[in-house]
Amino acid sequence: MDNEPFEYGGIHHLALVCSDMARTVDFYENTLGMRLIKALELPIGLGQHFFFDCGGGDCLAFFWFPDAPLDAPGVARPKGRPDQASLTSAVGSMNHVAFAIPVDKFEEYKTRLNSAGVPTSEIANHDLSEFQIALQMHEGVYVKSLYFQDPDGFLLEFAAWTRDPNSDDVKNVIPKTAADLLTNKEVTSA
Repeated sequence: MDNEPFEYGGIHHLALVCSDMARTVDFYENTLGMRLIKALELPIGLGQHFFFDCGGGDCLAFFWFPDAPLDAPGVARPKGRPDQASLTSAVGSMNHVAFAIPVDKFEEYKTRLNSAGVPTSEIANHDLSEFQIALQMHEGVYVKSLYFQDPDGFLLEFAAWTRDPNSDDVKNVIPKTAADLLTNKEVTSA
C-alpha cells in the first residue's frame, strides 16, 4: 500500500451486542436522545440488528442474538469474518468496527488491502432478501460492506449507506428482550 490514507468519513457504525434490545432502544432513544434509524430481523432467526444515529453521520449499532453467550469477559469478538465464521459474540462485547468510506471506493480499497497482505471478504450488498446479501446492486440494497481483520483478529469493516434510511426502516421489528434470550437458552438446552 502507498502512504496515501483511505478516504475515511468517520465511523459508519460501531456494533455491540446487547441482551435486551427493548431496554437498549429505550436507553439510547429516551435517555441519550439517539434516533433509531434502522431495525432489522436477521435471516433464519439469527437475531436483530438496530442502528442509532450518534451524530455526524455516524451510527452506534446493536445486535441481539438469541444464542449469544451471556456476559463473559474475554469473549469479546467474533471468531472471524462473517464469510468464514459465526458473526455471534457475547453480550457486552464489541462485535466489529465499521468505518464509513465513499461508496465508489470499495473495489479500490479491497485491492489495496489485499495487496498489503490483508485478506478480505467479498464486497457485500446488504438487502432484505432471505439471507440479506445481493449478488448485484439494486434499489433494495441499503448498505455495502467489506470485512477484514486487524492483527489481533478484531473484525473491521468498510461500509457505506447506498440510500438514506427512513422511518419505514424501523417498522415491524419488535425489539427482543432478556426474557427472549433466556427462553431461547432453555429451548436450546432441552
